[in-house]
Formats: sequence, structure tokens, C-alpha cells
Amino acid sequence: MVDILAVGIHPDDIELGAGATLAALIRQGRNVAALDLTNGEPTPHGTPELRRAETARANEILGLTQRLNLGLPNRWLRDTEERRIAIAEVYRQLQPKVLLLPHWEDAHPDHVAASEMAQAARFIAKYTKTEMKGEPYYVPRVFFYFCIHLKKLVTPSFIFDVSETLETKLQAVAAYHSQFYAGGKERGDELIARLRAQAGYYGGLIRVRYGEPFFAVEELGVRSFDPFLL
Repeated sequence: MVDILAVGIHPDDIELGAGATLAALIRQGRNVAALDLTNGEPTPHGTPELRRAETARANEILGLTQRLNLGLPNRWLRDTEERRIAIAEVYRQLQPKVLLLPHWEDAHPDHVAASEMAQAARFIAKYTKTEMKGEPYYVPRVFFYFCIHLKKLVTPSFIFDVSETLETKLQAVAAYHSQFYAGGKERGDELIARLRAQAGYYGGLIRVRYGEPFFAVEELGVRSFDPFLL
């Protein structure tokens, strides 16, 4: 069982959208795992072998020790029964308390399909009288991170303080050299600057240096005001 399972479409999506939060949770002693649905290839400057090495380096930087990859087809990711089951079986295996999923609104078809499948898998993972591997399980909480290709801001449900771990996230993102630096260093530098600026914007909304936004479809409940009395 894990505390948090982050689901990404391509290797680097989790780092881009929630890398600083995962690094912070790992530092707090939480059991964190990640699931990539595809290997991200083909891309102009990448190979499957290179992407695996880059992902391993990013894991090392974040302190992430458990990461799975379903090997689904990049660029042509579509919502099917078989793929929902494959994701649901991971939920049944790891039994996370919280899911971090990609936001469902995006220009990239893979991101839209992945969000739909990952949400549907949460529901079907609790099915009984099925041939799915593992015991029935329903993840209690789902939050969505933002790694979208649309030029827009989305009002989050909450913002996670990542003032202490943003630089860790940026190092993990930079580990994907084939995606952000190969073919022109300026592109990678511009991305890092943009991610830092975005984190500064969201951090400013909660009066900290840096923040990462998350969205909840279901209402949030609290048992203590302790988080608000810091």
C-alpha cells in the first residue's frame, strides 16, 4: 500500500505538474509511487532507452523509489476497456490513499484520454466478480495536477507549498534532456524560467515563495484547523 500514487501520461508529465509536491511528500516520509502510461516515444530527440535513463535520473533526484510504466502507445492513447483494467489493477495492487491525476482539460489528446481512463479505473477497481488481478479497492481521494498544453490559468482548489522543493522539481525536469534541451538549450532554459514563474505566482496566492496548484472535483473536508494556523 502507498499513500500517494501519481499517474502521468508520458515520463516527465508528473515532474512538470507535481514534481515539487512529490518531493515534499517524500521528505515528509510519505510512501509515494508513480505510474506512467506510456514511454513517451517517439519524439524528435529521444529513444526508449534514453527516456528510461532520464526517468531513472529524475526518480533519483525526487527520491522516488517506486515507478511503474504500462507501456501503452504514445500519441495514440485511447480510452478502452483493456486499458482501464490495466490501470485499475495497479490501483488494486498499490491501494493508494490519494491519486494525483492529470487535469482532464487539455489540447493534447493523450492527456485527455489518460485523465478519463485514470478516473474510470478508480471506479472499476472496486468491482467484485471480475477477472481483474487484486482485491477490490476504491481510492478515497483524487486530486488533479496541471500539466496542460493550453495557455490558460485554472483556478485551483488548493495550492501546495513547495517553497523548499521547487529547485528539486526543476532539477528533475532538467533530467529529461532529450525533451527540453536537445536541439537548442534555450528551450530548456525558457521552460525552467516559466515553471519558476508559475510556481511564484501560485505561491504568492497563499503568501509563500512557491506553490503547485491542484484541483478537486469532490468537496474537501477537514477535521482540524491546524493547516490554517501555520
